[in-house]
Amino acid sequence: MILPVVKLGTLALKTICKPIANRLKKEAGLHPKFRHFIIDFAQANHRFTTKMQRRIYGQATNAAIRPLNEEKAVQAAADLLGELFIFTVAGAAVIFEVQRSSRSEARKEELRKQELQAMKQRDDDLTKEVGLLRHKIEELEKLAKGRGLAGIFNFRHAHTIEDDKSKNT
Repeated sequence: MILPVVKLGTLALKTICKPIANRLKKEAGLHPKFRHFIIDFAQANHRFTTKMQRRIYGQATNAAIRPLNEEKAVQAAADLLGELFIFTVAGAAVIFEVQRSSRSEARKEELRKQELQAMKQRDDDLTKEVGLLRHKIEELEKLAKGRGLAGIFNFRHAHTIEDDKSKNT
């Protein structure tokens, strides 16, 4: 149930972030200082990825790597910046959802603990009540043994006879 909602939310978030990322890409290429920074970043990224690819394919890694031309570097860095923005927003959304879910689970767990505590309290109360009833039954059994079996069955009758005698005197 929740997985389709998460997927739908992620898709909506990406859709919303795309125009913002595209705007960042445009602005990144226009600002002179930032443009120089992203060109340097794109060149470093190009060197790193090329070396990694060469290592993976078993080629020589000490060969010279031609730098990207300025426009390709700007475009690569702008694309990377846009994807990084989208990834960051999506990651923040996932982190927010996980935290919200954990808070919800913590509340549910607290309610379960309270219910369990109430059940234990009720169990303790019932245990005390059963103990009290056992004690009363034991007292009644002692009284019954003292009067005998006939004394239990004539218990009400014996009281009425005693009441009649007290009224007559």
